[in-house]
Amino acid sequence: MNGDMEQLAIEIRNCRKCELWKVRNNPVVGEGSIDARIMFIGEAPGRKEDEQGKPFVGAAGKILDGALHANSIERKEVYITNVVKCRPPGNRDPSMEEIKACVPYLERQIEIIKPEVIATLGRFSSRYILSRYGFSYLPISSIHGRVFEDRLNDVKIVPLYHPAACIYNPALKSIFMADMRKVAMLLRQ
Repeated sequence: MNGDMEQLAIEIRNCRKCELWKVRNNPVVGEGSIDARIMFIGEAPGRKEDEQGKPFVGAAGKILDGALHANSIERKEVYITNVVKCRPPGNRDPSMEEIKACVPYLERQIEIIKPEVIATLGRFSSRYILSRYGFSYLPISSIHGRVFEDRLNDVKIVPLYHPAACIYNPALKSIFMADMRKVAMLLRQ
């Protein structure tokens, strides 16, 4: 971890910008290489993530890990984080206030890592990242797997279904895996 990311991690651990700090066990800063060419951005930590303080370590994480492995990508080569750094109670969707409080941290992570590819996992991260780079957001069902290229910032954005969606709707797993192959191909260009 470099000094900037270490400082950011301290700030996130001490954050009191929204009410989630009162109900969290551990904030989930993010994990992976600060030299990553690809950054995965989810929505918010779940129960397992809140317990361990690491992103995507529960059932959805197993699906993500399987997709990375199937495409010969090691988890340690990428950077994985969420828009919201603390778990909303009962795994509810993050509120707009919670997102607004946390996005400055995400912005700094993007600045530190400077990824070539940002793969968004789910509708909240897709909506935020696409709008950040000036793209319109449509339902994830109509934009998953599409490559949005921002030449000005030299980044490609690929919205994906959230891996948890594959748990609740197993038919989405093959779509998720196909979309991950597109992400992997971008790394090989």
